[in-house]
Amino acid sequence: MTPIKNVKPLSAEALFDLLKKEFADYINGRLNSNLTIEYGHVYDVINVLFPEVIEGNAFTITVSDEEITLINNATTSDYNTELLEQNLNDFLAEKAG
Repeated sequence: MTPIKNVKPLSAEALFDLLKKEFADYINGRLNSNLTIEYGHVYDVINVLFPEVIEGNAFTITVSDEEITLINNATTSDYNTELLEQNLNDFLAEKAG
């Protein structure tokens, strides 16, 4: 679990829109890849899925007025989820800070 201070602050809806519009280009540019990313959003929770490389929900983001929390749900995956988590964490810190 990685907490990030929600300085701006971003609502879950605003962050969901940013993820959908900007995160794929951000991570694919950094990793020189072409990952497919899917998102789900209910209230203050956003799920991030990488269906080509990880089965099921890879990450859960919980948004509050004070912080954004990132949870890695794919710790048993064969894929390098730490690399995905670091890039997602960097993106969130950039947008929330």
